[in-house]
Formats: sequence, structure tokens, C-alpha cells
Amino acid sequence: MPAPARASPRLLVSCAESPELRQALERILPAGDVVFAGRDAVGPWPEIEAWLLGSVERELPHWTPDRTPRLRFVQRLFTGLDGLPFERFPASVEVAGNVGAFAPFVAEHAVALLLALSHHVVANAQKVRDGRLRPPLSNLYLIDRTVLLLGYGAIAREVADRLRPFGARLEGLSRTGDPVPELARMHAADHLAEALAAADVVIDCRPLTQATRGSLDTAALARMRPSAIYVNIGRAGTVDEAALFEHLSRHPEFRAGLDVFWDEDYESGALRTRFPFAALPNFLGSPHVAGVGAQPRTRAISMAVENLGRFFRGERPRFIADRTEYIGSATSPADGPGRRGSPTTRP
Repeated sequence: MPAPARASPRLLVSCAESPELRQALERILPAGDVVFAGRDAVGPWPEIEAWLLGSVERELPHWTPDRTPRLRFVQRLFTGLDGLPFERFPASVEVAGNVGAFAPFVAEHAVALLLALSHHVVANAQKVRDGRLRPPLSNLYLIDRTVLLLGYGAIAREVADRLRPFGARLEGLSRTGDPVPELARMHAADHLAEALAAADVVIDCRPLTQATRGSLDTAALARMRPSAIYVNIGRAGTVDEAALFEHLSRHPEFRAGLDVFWDEDYESGALRTRFPFAALPNFLGSPHVAGVGAQPRTRAISMAVENLGRFFRGERPRFIADRTEYIGSATSPADGPGRRGSPTTRP
């Protein structure tokens, strides 16, 4: 028989309840120390110290800081923090994203998009349906090609591991540009234009912050090779939507594959773009699904709960965000699972 819930639990959970999540939480806290709150809950929760959430606005829209006066730590189940309303949390509350939780799965999807574009999978499948053999489309083979990974974090490292057997030359871009042994070269973020100019393939894995927002604009895209391939599995907001559409329209050999978009409405399930990307033959999109599935969720739960365990054991949680990177940039009430785009912003 389960233990009765305490009158004043220590952990608030607003993301979707499941037996898997409950079992994981029981490894770090007694059941009575955890309260699951639904969308209509208002509290108060006077002894809450930590909060596990996916989206504040979707899960607990009536929450205000006075409902949780002892809150000190927020753990997001998903990775990205660009849609989190930092301004609503007191400065004393630390926030952590679930960094790396979805990395293997997102990386696999990035490679799928890249190979589909480099080998014209969609166009060739249509030829087969039409019963046409020729003319053939020229493939871009990765052997000896330069692949630039923008934002060399957990996802980019997983992408690199998957591309290395193809014989590609792997380069990265990070804030500092400090070299890492597994890459042929690492560029500093302020050398973005130079790095783009030398790449055959660019895979954007960056979070959406004040520094990265719109950094791939018309000028940056113009520095890229006319036949380059651009894949974004990070955040759509890192690239200017109008500039990308114009570049694809003017450069038919240039190809782009996105799993993230600028307007993702998780409430209605709608994906919208200001320009008809899907009509372009050199564009391929998937509806923000790189981290969707039972395996990603299991891994995400395990890693989020492990970080909460660090907090409750009195240890320093991992991946505490620098809120100055997000406050002041546009955020969205539609923040959702994992990674996402902007201005409405998901895994």
C-alpha cells in the first residue's frame, strides 16, 4: 500500500505523470515528498524546494512565485531553455536544462536528414513512383568533405561520432574555439563567417540564446558554398527565416533540412512558416520529431531525475543555466519538449 502523501512535499512535478517517472522519482525521494500537479492546480506548496517541469505555461499556467516561496531549483525534462519564462522566477531560483538527454536520438535524425539531402532520397523516390530512370541527380558523398558542427556540445559530439565512419573532415564551432582532439579544427564563435565559407555541410546544433538568435542571416548564408547542405536540429531561431528561404530560392544547388521551425504551436499541433519552404525542391523538413519515442523519454526521465537527486543530496546540480543568456531575448509561452524554434518555441 503506497505511503500517504505528505502535507508539505519537497518536489513539485508538473510534467506528464507515468509509472516510469514515479518509479524513477522513488529512487531519490519517498513518495510523500513528491506532488504531481495538473493544469488546474494553484497550490500553494509552501515547502517545495524543487520543480520538475516540461513547460510552465502549458502545465501549470496559474503558478506564481508566491505559490512556491521556498523554491530553489527547477529541472526541465527537456533540453532547451529558450522558451522558459526566466523572468517569472526569482533570481535565487536556479534552472537546469536536461542537457544531453536527447543527444543520441537527435544526432541520428540529423544524419538521416543529411543523407536524404545529399543523396536526393525524396526526389529519387518520386522518380521511381513515376517510372523514370534518368536523368540522374548527382550525389554529394561525405568522404573527404568538410562538415561543420555549429555548437559543439552533446548533440554535436554524437553527430561527429556517427559521421566519422563516412570519412568526412569534421570541424566544429564553439564559444571559445578551444581545440578538441577528435576534430580536425575548432572555430571560435566570432569566426562564424570564416568557418561557414570552408564547409560543404553545416549542421546547426546550437541553443537559442541572445548570442545565436538570427546569427545565420543573409550575409552569413552568402558566405556558404552555393552547393552546401545546411541541417538544423538545434533551434530554428538561429537562422533568419526570410533569409534562408531567399537563399534556397536563389541557389537551387543549396539544400536545407530542418527538424525545427520558427512557429511551432504545441497547443493546437500546428506548424507554420511565413514562406512556402515545403514547395522548394531543395528543402526537406520533419516536424520536430528527432527526439520523439519511448527510448528518448526513458533516457530523459533518468537524466532529469539523476540531476534532481544531486540537488536533494546537497550536491551541485549539473547544467545550471546562465539566465543572462536568455532574459531579454524573445521567449514563447509554447515552450515544449526538448529543442525548439523561435519565436514560438519543444525535444
